[in-house]
Amino acid sequence: MYNSNIPSNTQVPSTAKLIKSTIVAAVAAGILLVMVVMPSEYGIDPTGFGAKTGLKRMGEIKVSLAEEAVADAAQKKDVAKTVAVKKPIAIVDTSSKPANNVSIQSHKKTFTLKPDEGVELKVTMAKGAKVDYVWETDGGKVNFDVHGDSKELKIKYHPYYKGSNETKRKGTLEAAFDGGHGWFWRNRTKNSVTITMKTNGEYTAITRY
Repeated sequence: MYNSNIPSNTQVPSTAKLIKSTIVAAVAAGILLVMVVMPSEYGIDPTGFGAKTGLKRMGEIKVSLAEEAVADAAQKKDVAKTVAVKKPIAIVDTSSKPANNVSIQSHKKTFTLKPDEGVELKVTMAKGAKVDYVWETDGGKVNFDVHGDSKELKIKYHPYYKGSNETKRKGTLEAAFDGGHGWFWRNRTKNSVTITMKTNGEYTAITRY
């Protein structure tokens, strides 16, 4: 009476059936890993199924975005390290002309970067001040990061914009706050690259790090 619900031996899966089910599940998981997970997550497509379904392209994009994120983080770290380690070299232009109590200055600077070497150039500006600039290389491509900082305002890193694999850039940089604003270049090529930078605008000092 009390044991009427106990399953019979025929209802309990045998050891052989359990092993078989485990093997089938493992094989299915392996097929799923090779045909779906590897192409869609890592861009690895040993069977060719990912290329036909678009999963491989999805994985390649994910891997590319991850690599770019790592490179961006490394570049920001390089900027902070460069500022902390290198002694700034102040460049003063004695030919500055005052205009409406704002110092209008012009400079032309040239830097030669070895492979993986970086350099930073900043101008000191008040909030709202502008500086026109143009820089170009001797043909080699460089990565760059335009940013600002302020010890007084406790701003360690304020991003403006950045780019990679470029040989020339020009524009106008407007200060978002009182402090240092400028450019950081990194040579990721295997050869030395020379950069020529021209600035003209409302800044009181220009400093190389």
